[in-house]
Amino acid sequence: MRKLLMPFALIATMAYSGEQFAMSDADRAMYAEMLENNPADIYVESGGEIFEEKLGGEEALAKFLGVKVDELPKYIAGFPRYIKKLGNVVGIDQVLQAMQVEQGKKMTKLKSEDMFSMLAYVKSLANDEQFTIDINADEHIKASYDLGKKTFETPRGGRGLSCLSCHSKDIVGMVLRTQPLPDLGKSGSGATWPAYRMTKSSLRTLQRRFQGCMKNALLKVIPIGSKEMVGLEVYVSTLAQENKKAIAIPGLKR
Repeated sequence: MRKLLMPFALIATMAYSGEQFAMSDADRAMYAEMLENNPADIYVESGGEIFEEKLGGEEALAKFLGVKVDELPKYIAGFPRYIKKLGNVVGIDQVLQAMQVEQGKKMTKLKSEDMFSMLAYVKSLANDEQFTIDINADEHIKASYDLGKKTFETPRGGRGLSCLSCHSKDIVGMVLRTQPLPDLGKSGSGATWPAYRMTKSSLRTLQRRFQGCMKNALLKVIPIGSKEMVGLEVYVSTLAQENKKAIAIPGLKR
């Protein structure tokens, strides 16, 4: 009975989209202005400088990954991916940490502004590329995808909510907390993070956004960089890939 009641309780807090639930005129004007001058561009530029100073830039990254510099954009478009020398499916930020360890430097925390900025810069190298994640490439990426899908769909917490509770086909388009709930594939969510969040006045990553959703839903927050979080990123990125959404970093979110 509970499984039936919880989605109903969630739906009861929602309404169908309409002008009364859309952005205010002031917010809409601010959003339009930021589309032309995304504040996150500053973070991306800063991330490039930090990346060059701390890690040696694109040449060092290409060497670590075993690819040519001019191959980086397409290779980056395949993240998260299995990296043999790390023995795991990892995100780009974890690769940057591994590079720091290899170079004998202090690791930058995954949840730090510097890491968010470096991640945004490196991922922006793949702008206009389509994701190239092949979930059948090996057993590791397949397992990560399966774990991500399971994490996305499995109800948790006292309310019995999951990511799917707000992003299933029968919920998409309704409004929750003044925002229409998007189809994550059609909106290309996986291809537009890191992004500047207007409501937070800061740069956020996809995994950090996952954490925000979990916190709002009163769910136990899964750590950034965990197998579950990386799996979620794999799954959501493949939704953008299926809808042929090109990578566009930095994004802009309300």
